[in-house]
Amino acid sequence: MKVFLADIIDPQTNPLEAQYRMEELENLVGTYGWIVVLKTIQKKQIPDYKTYIGSGKLSQIIEEMKEAWATLLIMGNILKPAQTYKIGEQLRKHKMKVRDRVDLILKIFGKHAHSTEAKLQIELAAIKHMWPRIFGMGMELSRQWWGIGTKGIGETNTERMKRHLKEKQYKIKEKLKKYKKMRWLHRERRKKVWLPVVWIVGYTNAWKSTLLNALTAKWVLAEDKLFATLGTNVGKMFVMTDPAMWRGKEILLNDTIGFMRDLPPQLFEAFASTLEDSIQSDILLHVVDINDPEVIVKIEVVNDILQQIGANQPIIYVFNKIDRVSPLELLQYQKHFETYNASFISAHSNEWLDQLKQRITKEL
Repeated sequence: MKVFLADIIDPQTNPLEAQYRMEELENLVGTYGWIVVLKTIQKKQIPDYKTYIGSGKLSQIIEEMKEAWATLLIMGNILKPAQTYKIGEQLRKHKMKVRDRVDLILKIFGKHAHSTEAKLQIELAAIKHMWPRIFGMGMELSRQWWGIGTKGIGETNTERMKRHLKEKQYKIKEKLKKYKKMRWLHRERRKKVWLPVVWIVGYTNAWKSTLLNALTAKWVLAEDKLFATLGTNVGKMFVMTDPAMWRGKEILLNDTIGFMRDLPPQLFEAFASTLEDSIQSDILLHVVDINDPEVIVKIEVVNDILQQIGANQPIIYVFNKIDRVSPLELLQYQKHFETYNASFISAHSNEWLDQLKQRITKEL
């Protein structure tokens, strides 16, 4: 499918930040498998109440989409139900559709989810996202048919849909409670056998799964895509505690969904039950892509989310992909992040993994 990307930003936004936002949005589209043919960034102090982007700009986009044979407009922002409806009505005349940032992420989640729990979490997030839209559409239908004796049609259909989604939401939550209880039992079992737990966190596409594979010799799908991991992957790492006596210790490593800036609340809440395991871990490995031009921003994004979920245990910052920087650049990074509890490694080429294992053992 050919896609037109539009992102509305504050006029004070740094040009580089605006560029990175658009690149991330484009990567999301590519992750799902669609093709970006056109894109635009509009500076707007206050988003348009009706269409977010403004009627004049929307008309211009429609004309450009027609010329490029694009059929889908994706907004890099989160739209209100009425805004989605009004943009959609304008696009529908030309056999085009509109989706916002949440819709796109949900599409990717749905495509990459494999476990039953992940699928349930995504379905729950989709319902939470659709709920206000259905209410908004119902209000729109009521206004549209006002005065000609059919006001009740829109309201009846809306109430029926809301009741159906409410019942579905309840059933999903009940199923997720079982998974939550199962994880609690696993945590209690690990406490009894004194099995240390390390949780791997980080911004999406920081190669967390690659690190899990390198440390545990376990094969887990590690793709160079956003949100390649949605469920929880678990592996065991063996560290030597007494080389002379050939004694060691098993450590449990967990890897789960990557974080992202402006992660919509309904998506964050849907995966809260999975993320709660990170609160119970002994150590967090915060994996960072050392090559990322927004490395500082993304470290802050992850730390903010960890703070939101109450994860306050010791953190080892794992600066990954050092095989992609020069020795001089690496020295500069090490100096810049010397105040961090940092370890510099390459999960791809296994450089300095032994030092990371030693640091993990020392922390434990």
